[in-house]
Amino acid sequence: MEITVSRKAHFNAAHRLNVPEWTEQENEEYFGLCNNANYHGHNYDLIVAVAGQIDPISGYLIDMKWLGKIIKTEIENRFDHKNLNLDCVEFKEINPTCENIAIVIWNKIREQLPENLKLKITLYETERNFVEYNGN
Repeated sequence: MEITVSRKAHFNAAHRLNVPEWTEQENEEYFGLCNNANYHGHNYDLIVAVAGQIDPISGYLIDMKWLGKIIKTEIENRFDHKNLNLDCVEFKEINPTCENIAIVIWNKIREQLPENLKLKITLYETERNFVEYNGN
């Protein structure tokens, strides 16, 4: 029997969506306000869902305190109140779209989890816009 547990987190970050190979006009037309040269920010909400088999001894799938520490260390401390384009090496070569941010987060958390656990990330950029990523 597989079960899923989830933990929510939150971080605030600024970014600019921009493709260096495109002209200013192409970037402005494609990304609109998200291409603001002075950046713009979001209050990101993150849901980290872990799935697998319950440990028959502890009754846990995963210790949520431990998962919380991973999220705090790998995500919140790294991205909260940062300019993703300027402050975070993860986005020096990739555009910090919600999609790419979700993949980076998934990879950071995946590295810390046992292989037998599945991972899915849901990242809300706004109340209406969110991305889900499970490694596929």
